[in-house]
Amino acid sequence: MIATELAGQVAILAADPKGINTEGIVTFFASNIAPILLAVLGVIFIGRASRGEISKVVTSSAIAIVGLAFIAGAATLFFVGEFLIKMIFN
Repeated sequence: MIATELAGQVAILAADPKGINTEGIVTFFASNIAPILLAVLGVIFIGRASRGEISKVVTSSAIAIVGLAFIAGAATLFFVGEFLIKMIFN
């Protein structure tokens, strides 16, 4: 009896494959992880500035801004690529 129930469940699972919810993962990262990382960077920058290491703060800030620009560019290319794929294959 248990074997037939398991076989039925396996057949149902095998017949209905599901992918990974990448939109949920990206949304979770953007809403939870990224603000925490930015807050940590802010605390580090404030700590350095209070010790008088202004040049290091400016350099680190510039690197962080360039990194954010790369992330924004990658996100833009992701959406542009999705648009192009839909336009070509539909």
